[in-house]
Amino acid sequence: MSMKTNKETEKVYNENGEEIRYKKSKKSFRERIAAGLFLSPSFFGVLLFFVAPFAVVFFYAGTDNVISKQFVGLDNYKNVLANSAFQDAAKNTATFSLMAVPLAIILSLVMAMILEANIPMKSQFRTFFLSPLMVPVASVVLIWQVLFDYHGVINEVITLSGGSPIDWFKSSFNQIVVVILFLWKNLGYNMILFMAALSAIPKDVLEVSVLDGASRWKQFWYIKLKFITPTVFFVGIMSLINSFKVFREVYLLTGDYPFGKLYMLQHFMNNTFKSLDYQKLSAAAIIMSLVMIVVIGALYIFEDRMGKDVEG
Repeated sequence: MSMKTNKETEKVYNENGEEIRYKKSKKSFRERIAAGLFLSPSFFGVLLFFVAPFAVVFFYAGTDNVISKQFVGLDNYKNVLANSAFQDAAKNTATFSLMAVPLAIILSLVMAMILEANIPMKSQFRTFFLSPLMVPVASVVLIWQVLFDYHGVINEVITLSGGSPIDWFKSSFNQIVVVILFLWKNLGYNMILFMAALSAIPKDVLEVSVLDGASRWKQFWYIKLKFITPTVFFVGIMSLINSFKVFREVYLLTGDYPFGKLYMLQHFMNNTFKSLDYQKLSAAAIIMSLVMIVVIGALYIFEDRMGKDVEG
């Protein structure tokens, strides 16, 4: 015996396991109004603090200046892309992110897998790796100045070993120094995320793979990596965002115009803001936003393909 159902019905079962169908009660007009009132502060907050400022940025990016406000089309975007300072900053930022983000993912995953094993002093190691999260930015900068200053600890060791001191922040190694700072600051947080993801992998799946003769490498590549793909994606996004935030440390270490590869996009944006060149600043912000959308979209595609087998 068949029964017709519509979108306003749903399945429920009684104590005997028999299926019962009944109509959903429609929300009253008063409930809809109440829901709208509860959502309105967040909705208007997003409009006021996110949508409206972004619309203003688009407007300024298409005008010649903030006084005459004459529409100039794509001229500001062309001027920004042709600007040598912007090109250097974009190149340096891309180089830093391409170097720091993969290292942050790989090293934190390796650390998590090491701490996942039964090693002595596991809790002490975990505390040691998490300690940089509790250190303020100013203290981090002070530590790096003590270590890498021209008269710092590392140069003292080099001098005692018979070598010549290096001005680290004005040498070709300056970006590597900041990459080390970035990793020291962020590896502990990423490691904890990976440890949580690894502990959530079903043990029976791993046991079956061992019975089937899978090696540790195959077990990691075909099972563990599939299950932790969402965490890899999240860590990648957070590391990418943090790689842009490293401007704070670089600014405190080297100022507005750092040497060579330490001149980042944030320096360009900050210096452009100080010169009150709003149209150039707005165009650069939109270009950065488009690049970030493409990068994050690519990461979403990667996460979807890698995690497809697990979801299925």
